[in-house]
Amino acid sequence: MAENRAEVLAGAGVLAVAAGFFLYAAQGSGLTREADSYALTASFRSAEGINVGSDVRLAGVKVGSITALSLNPTTYFADAVVELKNDIMLPTDSAILISSEGLLGGNFVEIIPGGALENLEPGAEIEDTQGAVSLITLLMKFVGGDSADAASADTASGSEVPAP
Repeated sequence: MAENRAEVLAGAGVLAVAAGFFLYAAQGSGLTREADSYALTASFRSAEGINVGSDVRLAGVKVGSITALSLNPTTYFADAVVELKNDIMLPTDSAILISSEGLLGGNFVEIIPGGALENLEPGAEIEDTQGAVSLITLLMKFVGGDSADAASADTASGSEVPAP
């Protein structure tokens, strides 16, 4: 009988630890809504690299997370819902953009506060947005456009490159 009691207690302990890990993971990924937060919306041309649970940062400090991300069938933009802490009040002319942590790092959403005297109300839309910038596209512009731009600049300035 003592063996059964020990097995039951061990099983209950394992279930309690599993439930604790689940709650920790749900809070960290943004699946649960904080009671002291409010929602704002934003539409991005490209939301590549972010998803539900991505960090929202202001001056490098996490102040919220993405709670919903969907495609708007009318505008073909990605509509995002951003949950911010109640003590963060943003001016109406604030900007929101998708930034990269580095070449190999992930993406996050960065808020750049404006200078207006009025603040955004809960549920309002941040209109000044910048979508994700593709590193491959930037490299292709640099590699493909560099020599063509230099040649056209030389021709426009009147200096000609001698033919070989």
